[in-house]
Order: sequence, then C-alpha cells, then structure tokens
Amino acid sequence: MKRFHVHLNVDQLDSSIRFYTTLFGTPPSVLKSDYAKWMLDDPRINFAISQRGRAAGVDHLGLQVEDDAELAAIGARLQSADAVALAEKATNCCYARSDKFWAEDPQGVRWESFRTLGEATTYNDATDAATTGKGGACCGPAAATAPAAACGPNAATGCC
Repeated sequence: MKRFHVHLNVDQLDSSIRFYTTLFGTPPSVLKSDYAKWMLDDPRINFAISQRGRAAGVDHLGLQVEDDAELAAIGARLQSADAVALAEKATNCCYARSDKFWAEDPQGVRWESFRTLGEATTYNDATDAATTGKGGACCGPAAATAPAAACGPNAATGCC
C-alpha cells in the first residue's frame, strides 16, 4: 500500500511544529533540530517539514511504498517515460535510509518515489560526508525552478 508524501520547507520550525501538531491532533513521529515528520494513517500521509535555508513552500511531493516490487513498478513507469531525474540506492535523506526514484513534472514540481530501509542519524549523505568521508547524492536533484543560491553551500551537488 502506498502513502502520499509532502515535504515543506519552513522558515520557523517551532511555530510550524505547533501548527501541524494542532492540525493533525498528534505530535511528530520524528523530531530533529531542523526537521519534523508525521506518519499519519488518517489521512495516510508522510508529512515532513524542514528548516534548512531553502525558500519556504513545497519542496517536493512523493509516494512512499512498502516493498521493492512497488518501487520497481513506479521506477519502470517513470523510466519508460524517460522521467527519472535520479535513481538512488540506500541513500541517506531526511534522517532515513531509502531506495528512491526522483522525477520532475512539467511544471518543475519534484516527485520522490521511495522505500524506507531504516533510520539514519544525519539529515543526508552530504552531512555524512563531512564526518565519515562518504559522499553521494542527497535529497534528490535540485529543483529546476529553484535558484541555486536557495540551496546554500551544497547547491552544486543538488543537496539542500
């Protein structure tokens, strides 16, 4: 079964956490100094917010799947349409390890199709690279419509 995913960039994490906790009637299931996530069953959504120096608003939308077959089916559809912008295996993003496909719709909205493999202690692989020397892509390709400066010092790698 799939779960809809929404990731918003926010300017003020604390006030946003208060608002969404009130709206959803429950505290976040994951809470970090720069990130919060609600895994809701009604509605079935993975709703995440982060304060990472990007312009406030929708960062990306997505579909979270439960198994490899579901992810492979989505990936095959995207690949047959030549819509995959980035395919990642066991990548570290948003405090989780995931396999994923990134695509962008005709309006420039980024879509993440992913299967979560487990938790991670850092926000992304770029964060890991600073402490472990392990590099890699993170958080998908940079949005085509976002100015590179919005992503800060890691803009060249697509990491925000």
